[in-house]
Formats: sequence, structure tokens, C-alpha cells
Amino acid sequence: MEKKKVVVPIVCHGHSRPIVDLFYSPITPDGLFLISASKDSSTMLRNGETGDWIGTFEGHKGAVWSCCLDNRALRAASGSADFSAKIWDALTGDELHSFVHKHIVRACAFSESTSLLLTGGHEKILRIFDLNRPDAPPKEVDNSPGSIRTVAWLHSDQTILSSNSDAGGVRLWDLRTEKIARVLETKSPVTSAEVSQDGRYITTADGNSVKFWDANHFGMVKSYTMPCMVESASLEPTMGNMFVAGGEDMWVRLFDFHTGEEIACNKGHHGPVHCVRFAPGGESYSSGSEDGTIRIWQALNMNSEENESYGVNGLSGKVRVGVDDVVQKVEGFHITSDGHLNDKPEKPNP
Repeated sequence: MEKKKVVVPIVCHGHSRPIVDLFYSPITPDGLFLISASKDSSTMLRNGETGDWIGTFEGHKGAVWSCCLDNRALRAASGSADFSAKIWDALTGDELHSFVHKHIVRACAFSESTSLLLTGGHEKILRIFDLNRPDAPPKEVDNSPGSIRTVAWLHSDQTILSSNSDAGGVRLWDLRTEKIARVLETKSPVTSAEVSQDGRYITTADGNSVKFWDANHFGMVKSYTMPCMVESASLEPTMGNMFVAGGEDMWVRLFDFHTGEEIACNKGHHGPVHCVRFAPGGESYSSGSEDGTIRIWQALNMNSEENESYGVNGLSGKVRVGVDDVVQKVEGFHITSDGHLNDKPEKPNP
């Protein structure tokens, strides 16, 4: 049997409590960005290639359960246990708006057009906020069977996806009728749901299973049983030939999409893995854990014979951005508890 290659990750410190969500921006003219949500009530922005810290969004008064960036990485959003979802200026770190809810916000997502924000949580209500009119009442889609765990947009913002913490399945809501159009059946609650970069697949994690669904016809394409209970899974976005999964055994595993064969087993976290995400170029993937760290792993190159080393300005040949280029976008920001912006923040201790 061929010996599996050992991948040494980039380890990103800074959060003081578990990491519960990760999100990559698309590759922008300013580079690639990675945002993380933590139970320490903060959200951090990083260079998605090197893991270098850029800034910390502070203002929530409870655990931050979800985070995302818009298509140009100019705005960030976060959902928190303090019963709010916030919009942030990703250039300065300023809070742009806070949307008050009546219970914990577990999930948030920008629409493809970036003009809408979708939220869901313990209220069992999906809310859609118009970011061009942030003070206007949100559109509400209710009748969710339980507390909402994940949300996502698809079909050019005509359909929204949600899963529940206490019920199996993924529900697809048609916004034209505001009713459930389809339910993707699973035995266990879906803890992770991701729409692929090309819009073809929905990747879900439930119990000890990772499933792939056709995002247009909603049939199941693949289903694989994992070695442990998994919390998150992500499909490689450029070729779609592998996927990553993480869960309670603290290991981050890479699998072949077509066969389900394990390609790599990455060890290093000291607690359960709560979230995994592939970078948009497919060159690396990140994991967030109960241990409070983010680890960025180089993906084993299955797309070409030449295996390039990670971190030498290589984003699959599409965009080449160094740390200095990213610093030109944001020189670091830190929002204090009184709402003021520090000009010279200290970088989190590694």
C-alpha cells in the first residue's frame, strides 16, 4: 500500500475559544481572504493563502456562530448568540449595521447579488434583509420544523437552503412562493451544507455520512460513510475530484470524490473539528477546531503531474498575491469595546 503523504499545516492562532465557522472569499484583485467565527465573541479576517492575521471584528456580546464575506470581500457578516447579525466594513472594521433578532442567530449568508442577507437561528424563522434598505423590516419565511443550523443561496437568489439542528434533511425554499419546494432526506440533522462554486452540487454532512446532491434536479449523486461522526465537509471547487471532512475524532481527512477512498489523514488538532472549507482555487483547505486554532493544509495535487509547493504565491496559477499586497487592502484593524477604531492594533500572539 502506498504510504500517504504527510502535510504540515499553517497554524493560525488568535482566537481564545473554539472555531465554529470558516468562510473563504472568492479570489479578488486584492487577494484571497479567510474569515472565522468563534465562541470568543469575535470574528477574524486573514490572508486566505498565508493565514496572516489582518483584523478582528469586535462588537458582539456572545459567541459568534456564523460568518461570511461578500463577493468582493468588501463587507463581512456575522451571526451571534447575542441575538444579532451584524454587517461590517471589511476594509476598516467598522460596524455598518446590526440586525436585532429575538433569539440566537446560528447562520448567515450574503446573496449572490450581495444586496441581501439571509439569517436563521433558534427562532425557526428565515429572514432576508435588504442591505440597500437596512432599516426596512426583513422578509420572513417561517414554518421551519426546528432551530435553523445552516443557510445558503442558490439558483441566482431564487432559492434558499436551510437545515435544522433537531431534524434531518435539507429544505429548499422557493422564494417566489415562499414555500418548501423540495426536501433532501437525511437520517441525521445536517450540520454542514455547502453549494459548490459552479452551482452544480450541494455537499452535506449528517451523522457519519457525507452526501453530494445535484443542485438542479436534487437527486443524490454520491453518499459515503465516514470513519467517525462528521460536522463539516467541503468539495474541491475547481475539478470536483476530492473532498475534505472533519469531525469528532480531531482529524481532517481528504477523500477521492469518485471512489470515497481516503487520500490523506491530517493530524494536529487537539479537539473536535467543527468546520472545514476548501479555498476557491482548490490549492488548500482550512479547518477550525474546538482547540481554538485554524489550520491551513496544502491539498495533494491530483489535477496535474507536477506537485507545486504551497505558499510560494501559488493560487493554481490564477492570481498571485503576496502578504504586502493584502496589507495594502487592510493594514489591520481592531474594534474596541467602546466602538472606537484603533489605528495601531497589536497582532494576536501566535
